Amino acid sequence: MNYTSMKKRKSVSYSKDLEFPIDKVWSVISAPQNLENCHPFCKTNSTIEWHDQHHDVLQYLNGRKFYREFLIWTPMKGYELIIGEKNGPKSYVIWELFEIERNRTKLKITVFPYLLAKTSKFLPIFPFWIKPRLSRYLYSVISGFEYYLQNGKPVPRNYFGQHPWFS
Repeated sequence: MNYTSMKKRKSVSYSKDLEFPIDKVWSVISAPQNLENCHPFCKTNSTIEWHDQHHDVLQYLNGRKFYREFLIWTPMKGYELIIGEKNGPKSYVIWELFEIERNRTKLKITVFPYLLAKTSKFLPIFPFWIKPRLSRYLYSVISGFEYYLQNGKPVPRNYFGQHPWFS
């Protein structure tokens, strides 16, 4: 699979400044099964392999299972992965951390969705259908990590509202 070509798709990003040091944010986003604590649409997050190669399975509240394969893993900076159904098309995702100041870190997620991989027929709906839903999803995910960092307990499911793709 040509991962470089995946980065040429249209993308959607969301970022948020978190009032925590970069090492604390990294420890949460890099922990195995972290989505069970931080992802508001996650039913389960099962580890396949986490030591030599990072792979896991995210089961959403609606029962859909997405497999994540981490391609690049850079401590304190972030990671890049592909995600999708087992034998289905994959989206490319980049998680990035930026230290703003000692106790403040920007968390940014960028998704290059598979829906835009092969055909231009989806391009007209990107700004009206895909982008707003994906932006809302990323807002909820990052806000879920912030919730967990602030409260030290798992984010309630659908805490920031239900999502038509994953709830």
